[in-house]
Amino acid sequence: MRTQTQGSGFWDKFNRLDTRITRWMALHGITLLRLALGIVYIWFGALKIVPGLSPAEDLVRDTLSPFVPLNIAIPLLTLWEITIGVGFLTGKFMRLTILLLFLHLPGTISPVFLLPDRVFTVAPFGLTLEGQYIVKNVLIAAAGIVVGSTVRGGGLVDDPEVFEAEQTMHEVVR
Repeated sequence: MRTQTQGSGFWDKFNRLDTRITRWMALHGITLLRLALGIVYIWFGALKIVPGLSPAEDLVRDTLSPFVPLNIAIPLLTLWEITIGVGFLTGKFMRLTILLLFLHLPGTISPVFLLPDRVFTVAPFGLTLEGQYIVKNVLIAAAGIVVGSTVRGGGLVDDPEVFEAEQTMHEVVR
């Protein structure tokens, strides 16, 4: 027959392991998210350097061509995306990087309104592959918000008691 003290050894070990993992995530999560954003932006920007390499090339051309000459738009977009990526990778000029990201995002979702036949199989829920490519920008926007929330030196809190105390302090200050 098991006693409660025998069973609690497992839970004590589990909680210690869970605490270590959660603490590691809190310590490194923002940095990993920032680096991931940097890699994605550099990669997607670099694909636009070589004609025919980016799977989004036709969508980009069809979206931009009515508004801007492509010989200007594509190189500018390439430079813009790579600049965002370098900002995230280096962690330098983060406010400017976040600003460039959020100025870039409306253009990335514009095909939803400008080229809906390229985005939806059945509007508004059935997405084409290009539509899925566009919708993932919701995740990029959220990641930008999370990374941006730390530009003043903040970070993630892994301790629920510390978190609750901070929440209470913020309520008092409001």
